[in-house]
Formats: sequence, C-alpha cells, structure tokens
Amino acid sequence: MVIFQTFWTVGTILEAGIAWLVMPRLGWRWLLGLSAFPSSLLLLLYSVTPESPRYLCLKGRTAEARHVLEKIAKINGTKLPSGNLVSDWEHELQNKSLLSSSSNEDDTTPKEMARDEDSISEAKEMKSEDSTSTLANSNMGGITALLILLSPELIKSTLLLWLVFFGNAFSYYGLVLLTTELNNGQNKCVSNELQSGKSRDINYGDVFITSFAEFPGLLLAAAMVDRLGRKLSMSSMFFCCCIFLVPLLFQQPKGLTTGLLFGARICITVTFTVVYVYAPEIYPTSVRTTGVGVASSIGRIGGMVCPLVAVALVHGCHQTAALILFELVILLSGISVLLFPFETTGRGLSDSLPSSKLINT
Repeated sequence: MVIFQTFWTVGTILEAGIAWLVMPRLGWRWLLGLSAFPSSLLLLLYSVTPESPRYLCLKGRTAEARHVLEKIAKINGTKLPSGNLVSDWEHELQNKSLLSSSSNEDDTTPKEMARDEDSISEAKEMKSEDSTSTLANSNMGGITALLILLSPELIKSTLLLWLVFFGNAFSYYGLVLLTTELNNGQNKCVSNELQSGKSRDINYGDVFITSFAEFPGLLLAAAMVDRLGRKLSMSSMFFCCCIFLVPLLFQQPKGLTTGLLFGARICITVTFTVVYVYAPEIYPTSVRTTGVGVASSIGRIGGMVCPLVAVALVHGCHQTAALILFELVILLSGISVLLFPFETTGRGLSDSLPSSKLINT
C-alpha cells in the first residue's frame, strides 16, 4: 500500500512542475487541460483490471474467482492448490454443521439417532437459508451498505474514520495552498488590490520543493506502519504536524517558512498513507468498498472546504486565525485516531459483519 501511494506522490510532483512551467505563461485553463489528459488513460486500463477474488467469492461467483486466481497463478509461474474454492462464511457454516453432527454420534439410541437425523436435516435447511441470506446481504444496495456502516457494530469506527479523512484532506490541501500564500508577499498582509496585482507572482518553485517532502514521508510511513502499528503511526504524525505549524503563527523568513511547511508536509503524507492502509482493514468485505469510498468522499469535502475557509482567512489578513484553524483540525484528527476501537496490524481481513464483530472484541 505504501508503494501504491508512491504514484500519488509522483503525480503531485509532476503537477507542481507543470504548474511551475504553464501557469506564468499560459494560465490555469491550459494547466487544467494538461492535468486532465492522463486520466483518459484510465478508460483503457479499467478493461484489463482483474476483479477481486474475495469479492467474487462473497457474491457466490466462485467460478469467476477461480478464473482470476488461475490467471494470477499463471503470471506468477505456479499452480493453484487442489480443492474447492469456498468463502469464509461457507467454511464457518460447514464447521458448525460438522461439530453439531459429530457431537451427537456417540452414545445414541435408535430413537435418538432418528431425532439426530431430523436435526441434521433441519441444520442443513438452516445452513441453506443462512447461505441464501448471506448471499442476499452480499448483493445489498448502496443505501443498505451505508446503513450497515452506521450500525451499532461499526458506527464508532465509521464516524471517527470520516473525521480523520476530513482532517487529512483539509490539512493536506491546506499545506499545499499555504506554501503559496505564506510565501507570497513575504508573509505580509496586503490589501486585496495589491494582492490581485501580485497574483501572478506566486512562487510555484516553493510548491515544487515542498512536494518532494512526500518521498521522505512515504519512507517514514513504510518504516512505521507495521512496527508501530496504524494508530500510533497516524496519531504521532498528526501531533508532529501541529508542532511544525506552531512557529508559523509568527512572521518567519521565507526559507524557514518553506522548511516548516516541508516538515509538516512529511507528517501529513504519513497520515494520509497510513489511513488508506487502515481504512480497508476495519470493514468486512461486504461493505469494504462502500466504507472506504464514503470516507474518501468525506475527505474530498474537506479538500473543497479548505480554500473556502482557511485560505480565505489568509486573504482577509487573518493568517493567525487560519493557522489556528489548521492546528485545531489536525489536533482533533490525531485525537480521533487514538479513539479508534482497535488496531488492525497483524489481523486477518473479515468477509462478513459477524466476523468483523469478533475482530472488534
């Protein structure tokens, strides 16, 4: 997952480099067009992207899941192990049926054996009903999946995760924007007329430099995520980010401002990387994509609100208030991480909500 996040960093640096070259000469429309072009390549790549075998198995599409696994095995130069492909919930039902039948085999009379046969038959019918019910749950709609995310078993994790995603995106995009705002005009508050006159003097070179902070952030995330755990890695970096921003409450030289923002960018890169590792691990397969997708959407709301609120304060000559707002959001995000109900490091992924409840406890 950390290596996967590296491509986000590469895209960030390329975007900063393109902005550095294009914005002063051609303007934002050209920047937007050039930035959108690579996304069209995704339309070609989606057709060759394999579906998740866990997802297919949960949906009861075991033949398709096996076909995907066979292709993976062929690419890796190996063979699939022999046997039938079953999902975790099917395996649990089989174990329950075997345990119930084996416990009744010893010391039974003919009448008891007849009753056992009836109970085994009933157990098979219940197993079939459970299988049908589980399969129906796996084909739930988006509204049903959202309600499950807000169920008593998951609501605490869901709400805290939404808060952390919001804080992460708000802080991340805020630091990118503050790199230009705080270094524009030597940190001095100027009138709107002067500010609009100097709008083309934004130093995109500073944005390019601070974007490289994401590489040490990724290395730090890789070193921490499995050794310290997901929760401690995120919370410690949120609090360190607050420390880097404290000196910016006072006017600083341009070089020191860039350096402090560089350090804060490292910290927020770690938290953003680790939360994308943690988020899929707290949800069962049946609602995992919905859970992570909704949380990511909440994060995008934070990214949209950031320039409307925090950066607007800088424009309105309220730089200290803007930085205090960032400090509060980041601090609240760090506290939210500490309140997550459980650590996922070393735990297996669950397929259904009952299995997830066992992990929570």
